[in-house]
Amino acid sequence: MSAWARSTGFGSRARPYGRSVTGNLTWEPSWNGAAAEGSDAPDPTDSAPVAPRSVVVQSTFDWGTDAAPGYALADSVIYELHVKGFTTAHPAVPAADQGTYAGLAHPAVISYLHDLGVTAVELLPVHQSLTNGVLAGEGLANYWGYDTIAFNALHGAYSSARRAGAPPGSEVDEFKAMVRALHEAGIEVILDVVFNHTAEGDERGPTLSFRGIDNAAYYQLVPGQLGSYDNLTGCGNTINAASPAVRRLIVDSLRYWVSEMHVDGFRFDLGAVLGSDEPGTAADADPGWDENAAFFDLVLQDPTLASAKLIAEPWTAAGNEQGQFPPRWSEWNGQYRDTMRDFWRDQASSPRWVGARLAGSPDMYASSAPRYSLRRQPTASVNFITCHDGFTLNDLVSYDTKRNDANLQNNQDGTDDNRSWNCGSGPADDGPSADTDIATLRRRQQRNLLATLLVSRGVPMLLAGDERDRTQQGNNNAYCQDNPMSWVDWTNDPAAENLTTFVGKLTGLRTSVAALRAPRFPEPAPAGPSEPVADTGLGWFDPDGAPVSGQDWDNTQGHSFAVVFPGEASAPSALVMINGYWEPLAFMVPDPPADSWTVSVDTMQEDGTPAAAEPLAAGASITVGPRSMIITTG
Repeated sequence: MSAWARSTGFGSRARPYGRSVTGNLTWEPSWNGAAAEGSDAPDPTDSAPVAPRSVVVQSTFDWGTDAAPGYALADSVIYELHVKGFTTAHPAVPAADQGTYAGLAHPAVISYLHDLGVTAVELLPVHQSLTNGVLAGEGLANYWGYDTIAFNALHGAYSSARRAGAPPGSEVDEFKAMVRALHEAGIEVILDVVFNHTAEGDERGPTLSFRGIDNAAYYQLVPGQLGSYDNLTGCGNTINAASPAVRRLIVDSLRYWVSEMHVDGFRFDLGAVLGSDEPGTAADADPGWDENAAFFDLVLQDPTLASAKLIAEPWTAAGNEQGQFPPRWSEWNGQYRDTMRDFWRDQASSPRWVGARLAGSPDMYASSAPRYSLRRQPTASVNFITCHDGFTLNDLVSYDTKRNDANLQNNQDGTDDNRSWNCGSGPADDGPSADTDIATLRRRQQRNLLATLLVSRGVPMLLAGDERDRTQQGNNNAYCQDNPMSWVDWTNDPAAENLTTFVGKLTGLRTSVAALRAPRFPEPAPAGPSEPVADTGLGWFDPDGAPVSGQDWDNTQGHSFAVVFPGEASAPSALVMINGYWEPLAFMVPDPPADSWTVSVDTMQEDGTPAAAEPLAAGASITVGPRSMIITTG
């Protein structure tokens, strides 16, 4: 144990299994182990009077007839949201409940989610979190909540009851009431859980819990330098998933949230950290990764977790394990995000990879992919264009470069790999534009990206507020911005209302056309990484109606193609015509499976409603506008 860890000696105050946290939750310098920045001397200040403490909680909540909606992954539409940011500015939610668990359970909010067509809300971390000293000193906050300190305790500041003066632990029943209300509306609850690091930071950070109990058991230490932490997460420390005590703690926490709190699944932040039976180091190319790691076995064998949805962020700051998680696990598909962003900004390497992502990424998840020993299915891919980490959808089509000055890091934080395009001629066109052509194209590009997402096989995930044209003014790393920059804007704006209607139309279409939600790859398995669109069961056509050839797939200038998602037996099929070219393009309708096709969505239209048109028979021609899509069903 390092000198800094030994100095405070109160670590057991906030116990790892505690279900509520009380006491001082505002940063205190005495929490740190070191006497001063850069010092090896311990700080003798007694931090006990200002330490956060765990509270025993006894809940008498009556779940009544609560039942999990139980959607298959293939039928899911996930909606990533922040409990506080989603309702803080919602006009229908009483002021006392805005930004709380009770606010998310408000009938107006649940009605909105239901009408939007989402089947699950994925909540950014709701475990008790803290703001570190650097952010606190700058007047910023740990808004996203990824610096957690108690895996079984809810973040008390999201509780309207706690705000009103109710005792610690009252947030538990408030959260349960929220889950029950969402379940009644047919909406599942998925938690974003942070089991890869804690708020205790690096070896000079605060001693709040784990460090004071058993530093070496809970954290990965640098071999030969046991006073230093191995930092695979970029957050100062790395949870030691090779430790039996840590594995037991994490699995017990998951069981608690499923059995006691009735949540339906989990998204594991930097989930690759958990795939290790031997601690790796930040210098390793593949730090300790093992798809058969004990943690995965424990989860897959646990009957309490048998129906829980398991979603991994499959990378760490040190490596990427995309496609390598075991069966039953789904993964955020970063390649999907990058490919689709590149295609719609005319930067795709070839259409082949756009087709692969539409087909459920068989190159990554089918059995013939040589890197992977276990066959998985399209539902292993959680497809997304945007998430909390990065540009919003509005900003993705409005900024060429990030604008993170508000984070007080000289715009050095946040990724520079945004794959964005402001729809103008350069960075000078970043931000809101008075140019009608630019503004119109931006709205259409948002519709194109959303439509692409919601017709792709796999599990679509939307970022809350994207359907309302939400902007963060170009900030692609708003982790510390607990203010209107991050909150959903509920102002009645025509562009926002049109986009919301458009998303509801797309989710309804996805629900009605099972071919878009196929849960399995066909037999035999798709051909693999070299031919990712072969044997996928989909039909691929050039705009002239001819089958796409290998040469067409490799054409780096290829901007346009059509794809048929065939329905089984008498079930409806979908024909999607994609024109990434900057001029209108005539498409010829290919031969069956359908005798005729009805235009359902046209991204040239502000809310996607197509102009009146006769059904299209095979051989008919239809013009797809510049940089747009037409979706037909038959």
